[in-house]
Amino acid sequence: MKTERDEQFHQFVVSRRAALVRTATLLTAGDAHLAEDLVQSTLTKLYVAWPAFQRADNPDGYVRRTLVNALTDERRRWWRRSERSVAEVPDRVAAEHITGDVSDGLRAALRELPPKMRAALVFRYFYDLDVADTADALGCSEGTVKSQTARALDRLRTVLGPNPSLALL
Repeated sequence: MKTERDEQFHQFVVSRRAALVRTATLLTAGDAHLAEDLVQSTLTKLYVAWPAFQRADNPDGYVRRTLVNALTDERRRWWRRSERSVAEVPDRVAAEHITGDVSDGLRAALRELPPKMRAALVFRYFYDLDVADTADALGCSEGTVKSQTARALDRLRTVLGPNPSLALL
């Protein structure tokens, strides 16, 4: 028997899941498999805390914070440190491709950033959140958001070199 809570949660998932997957994909620097795992973890946590979520002053901020916390938890798992998910398992190790478009280089550079630093960039520049909303999503101070963003941009510039596509950041 479906309760009112179940129905409300179902409507939330139907309306927000695609956006959650897009955000999670950005937070994982394009790792679609990990993004799906993060969304599932986030939805599980939201279901358990559904009454608290409904009382939240800023439901979007609550969801963003839950998603970032799921990413942080996932990155702490010891087996994730060396694992890279792929759509198809190759028969043998493929050589690294030196060529590739800028988005591939940017995605690879983002993968090298710590999760919260990457999240600061995603929320600030992809979602155009202000410093205060980003701080709320990450559970840190506004000063931390500013310093993490500056350090992340410096790292990306170092890895990617002078590149006009970083002007967007």
